[in-house]
Amino acid sequence: MRKFIYLCSHLCVQVPLLPIAVLTVIPLAVCPSWRPWGAADIPVLGNPGVGQWIVIIVVAYTIIDTVRGMIDDLRHGRVGVDLLAVVAIAATVAVQEYWASWAVVLMISSGEAIEEYAQSKAESSLTALMTAAPQTAHVVRRPGVGVAGVNTGDGSDGSSDDRGDGFRKVAALPSSAASGSSDAATSHYDTVAVESVTPGDVLIVLPGETVPVDGELLSGSATLDLSNINGEPVPRGVFAGARVMSGAVNGSTTLTMRATEAASDSQYQRILALVAAAQDSRPAVVKTADVLAVPFTVLALAIAAVAWLVSGVPTRFAQVLVLATPCPLLIAAPVAYVAGTGRLAKSGILIKTQDVLENLGRVTHVFFDKTGTLTVKQPQVTRVEMLPGAGTHLNEDHVLMMAGVVETYSVHILAKGIAKAGTEALSRLHRRFEEGQRLCPQPDADWPGHGRDYPVVKHIDEDAGKGISGEVNGHKVRVGRLSFAASSEDGFLPVERIVPGRATTDGDRRSGKQGEGRLADEIRTRFGMLAPDEMASYVSVDGHLIARIVLRDVPRANAKSALASLRGLGVAKLSMLTGDKRSSAAIIASEVGIDDVHAELFPEDKVTAVTTATVTPSRGVTMMVGDGVNDAPVLAAADIGMAMTDGTSTAASESAQVVILNDDIAAVPRAIAIARRTKRVMLQAVLAGLALALIGMVAAAFNLIPVVVGAFLQEAIDVVSILWALTALLDRD
Repeated sequence: MRKFIYLCSHLCVQVPLLPIAVLTVIPLAVCPSWRPWGAADIPVLGNPGVGQWIVIIVVAYTIIDTVRGMIDDLRHGRVGVDLLAVVAIAATVAVQEYWASWAVVLMISSGEAIEEYAQSKAESSLTALMTAAPQTAHVVRRPGVGVAGVNTGDGSDGSSDDRGDGFRKVAALPSSAASGSSDAATSHYDTVAVESVTPGDVLIVLPGETVPVDGELLSGSATLDLSNINGEPVPRGVFAGARVMSGAVNGSTTLTMRATEAASDSQYQRILALVAAAQDSRPAVVKTADVLAVPFTVLALAIAAVAWLVSGVPTRFAQVLVLATPCPLLIAAPVAYVAGTGRLAKSGILIKTQDVLENLGRVTHVFFDKTGTLTVKQPQVTRVEMLPGAGTHLNEDHVLMMAGVVETYSVHILAKGIAKAGTEALSRLHRRFEEGQRLCPQPDADWPGHGRDYPVVKHIDEDAGKGISGEVNGHKVRVGRLSFAASSEDGFLPVERIVPGRATTDGDRRSGKQGEGRLADEIRTRFGMLAPDEMASYVSVDGHLIARIVLRDVPRANAKSALASLRGLGVAKLSMLTGDKRSSAAIIASEVGIDDVHAELFPEDKVTAVTTATVTPSRGVTMMVGDGVNDAPVLAAADIGMAMTDGTSTAASESAQVVILNDDIAAVPRAIAIARRTKRVMLQAVLAGLALALIGMVAAAFNLIPVVVGAFLQEAIDVVSILWALTALLDRD
């Protein structure tokens, strides 16, 4: 009940004519013909009573307000087609049908209220994004914070605990400070408007608060809810040094961060800019609906005039016009499209203009980038191959764990995939240890997974382009190219260690690098050949080459089903554009179900391929799906450019008209499905509303619908068409 009362009061504030129209019924019912001034006829109006005069005054106000709105529409380039309402309400007064006049005023005001409600309902998902925007920030104001290199330690000996980044380690905030409710809290930070935050400021984000600006995490760890940014349902754990995005909601502990962007340049503000642009735009179909309302107005006036001329009864003119409603065109069409835009936003899909929503539903040819779009963003480990004859007691999980530990410190393209596999291997080793499977001999019980929760890592050293080495639990580990992993610290291949049973000859010693090359070939032969789309990192432990880790571009788990959904939606052609080797591209294409493969392309070749399809006669709408960075030129070349991101970068890609924030390829067919259903619902609402209005006008022309009944029936038609348009919000794809 409270919610209903709030809604009614909100609508009355937004549409002040509504409560006036409702209250007008009282004098019209109580004293319609009371004339304290006596007989005084007025042309056309006759001699109205007090109640009737009140209705006339309200009608005059309504006409003036409506005409003002029509003029404002024309100034903004829109067709003002409320002429029917003005003529209808004036006609009812002219024929002295004051109850009908009141009914029309009530219908106009309630129609505006329904439109207001429908628009707010349709924009609910977009409005939720807007209202969630952070407004304030807690800036730390303690000595030494934010000033790099300044020693503000508490020790009297002049020692410093400055970390070198300008942020001095301080004690954790007390619970009272966490709530911001005591003097202790205010001594740690000042609350300022988010616009006042500058890059370099150190911020406190309390539990449950929204991160105000983009920054770097200074706390050891934090849990962030990113659902406002990319729709990710499960909170994400991040650690010191990680990027923290504005719009993320902090978990249950206070976090400390350093701002790296101003509020206006932060991630959430870029998302809001996209939302605002989509809200303010008007799709071509809605503009067409505005134009179509003009001939509908002419048709309604023609029917009303013919009814009057044929019957000779002026009331027939008013009877027809009170049923003439262009609202299905003027309100239902934009409401449906705003609802569709809101559904896309709720699904983590942002569009820059509503015209994109119209074009999405007509896509017939989709181009996909391969790496990072059809496949995961980094190569993934597919298997570990132990070197035959290496004679080690380690297994594949030991190798992955050791390699993953050192690769954690690398920036190489393969590092993340190996590090991820290493983490999973550590979990498996821990489980086996807990189950009593202590597989290593007693002298090696310090191997990862055999009693230690975490390995001890020392002496990490990366040789760019070759590999990375380090010490894990006292064992020397090298990961990288074969020549790097198999070599000793002096850079030479220890032949006698790698090929057990084969004596090192004087010829080997004399042959130098030629001998090393033959040895490398022999090692590769012992491992076996790699497939065209595979790559490998070699691993040695304590100077012994023992294994290689094989990685490859792996298709996204749902890529094949997403492409099948596109075909189910009637998308005629799916193509892959990639700069990768043809053999590698063909393997991925066959796994995801793409027949048209364009491989070994330069960026300009990709643009040419899309442009050729775009200008082909009798074509449909082309769409390019990529990551929004490397594919910027080809995203711009397609009719629709769709950028897939994880919400942490390029959310406002200048080249893309559509941005997927949850990095989910399933969003591609979902976006098309939502666009098509939105257009279908819009057409149904418009056609049903206009058909009902036309039937009503014809019936009124034959005097089958009284003028007062017609006014209420017209409102019912509006409600039906608008509510039908709102069904575009429902998830029925």
